[in-house]
Amino acid sequence: MILFLCLIVFITILFFKKQTTGKNSYTFASPPRLPLIGNLHQLGQHPHRSLCYLSHRYGPLMLLHFGSVPVIVASTAEAARDILKTHDAVFASRPRSKIFEKLLYNSRNMASAPYGEYWRQMKSVSVIHLLSNKMVGSYRQVRQEEIGLMMEKIRESGSSPMNLTKILSCLTNDVICRVALGRKYGVGTDFKEMIDRLMRQLGTYTVGSFVPWLGWIDWISGLEARLEKTANDFDKLLERIVQDHEDGDGNKADFVDVLLAVQRENSVGFEIDRSSIKAIILDAFVGGTDTSSTLVEWEMTELLGHPECMKRLQDEVRTICKGKSSVSEDDVKDMKYLKAVVKETLRLHPPVPLMVPHQSRDDVKLRDNYVPAGTQVVVNLWAIGREAATWGPDENAFRPERHLDSSADFRGQDFELIPFGAGRRMCPGISFAVVLNEVVLANLVHGFDWQSTEDQTDVAESIGSVIRRMDPLYVIASSTTVLD
Repeated sequence: MILFLCLIVFITILFFKKQTTGKNSYTFASPPRLPLIGNLHQLGQHPHRSLCYLSHRYGPLMLLHFGSVPVIVASTAEAARDILKTHDAVFASRPRSKIFEKLLYNSRNMASAPYGEYWRQMKSVSVIHLLSNKMVGSYRQVRQEEIGLMMEKIRESGSSPMNLTKILSCLTNDVICRVALGRKYGVGTDFKEMIDRLMRQLGTYTVGSFVPWLGWIDWISGLEARLEKTANDFDKLLERIVQDHEDGDGNKADFVDVLLAVQRENSVGFEIDRSSIKAIILDAFVGGTDTSSTLVEWEMTELLGHPECMKRLQDEVRTICKGKSSVSEDDVKDMKYLKAVVKETLRLHPPVPLMVPHQSRDDVKLRDNYVPAGTQVVVNLWAIGREAATWGPDENAFRPERHLDSSADFRGQDFELIPFGAGRRMCPGISFAVVLNEVVLANLVHGFDWQSTEDQTDVAESIGSVIRRMDPLYVIASSTTVLD
């Protein structure tokens, strides 16, 4: 026993010695840390909240240590601007992560790939053939048909409580499948569980990623096995999708067909293997299904908790679409309050509240602080959306009106509202997400009056990289006289 305690003391002394070595490299304010784990114990179940509270004491750019890894956390609009605009090129890369390696084909997808030629080419292929404004416009018929099916499903529920969370997840999944994969895939009810599991695990902090010599703890805790199961489950699905396209007649050129053609023709100048194809397809699922349905879910949650906002939105939509049985994408263009509701929800509930970590490629001076190459940086979008200096004393209140006279947009130029990120690593699917979100929300409030089955004023958040409601949203929908 004495020998064991001596060993622990020895390891602790070595660890503190390592921490103090080169301590002058960073001069950011930093909360005290524990041996071995650093500040990991301060993250809690909802790191976006914990980091926000820490920033109130330690400043908009603070230094934490996740195990032995230094991490700078940006928590204000100006701090985000310094990283994502002023020094965008320096912080454009991604750190290596056991989670990314296991779940995202060793970071071969666009979101987690290191900055470089591979990432540039994969982004170019995705934008040109799936996410450009031209391509997004071409999916209009798909969106219209799937929204129509969703509305019919809601009508069939009558006055019975329905799981709106499940309905919205099915909608976004079906839209993504049709536009990216060419058809709906009968992935069954297990697909929702798979997506939830993936998102939860993507938000996990592994011991091995931050304290490499303690990586065996991830195996003992069962995390390695859970990651392996999720990776295998998705790989089986993605392999079936790719094989279906290889066996097809080739008459329809959807996104998967484009990726296979790029592979055959070697048109990007280097070889793309099958894992890369599956990783990019997974990007479409991860970036397009859960985040899109989560946003509508939070919009409806806030509107149900603020009946006056719901009524104002319904009045706007029903006035513009008077006499129509549904809302078109052309109608949505004139709905100012609808757009304000979307902005306010993105401010309070960014689907991914902590941006995917960035990593510095070179040494850089950040606000007179020296930052060595290889430093990780996390931008807390949740904290930025609740910054009192920007949004006023009611920063935690849902008040869409604050956006009616504001020119701030969420397309990466106004750093007080960057739910899709900014700079080189900004989410390229913003146009795809916004047009679907606006027309879905408009149709929901146009076609039905809504009643919640529970209080919507204090809703628990889920755990993971995408923060949705902890519990599904159950509602009762009543058809309006507009449709009678």
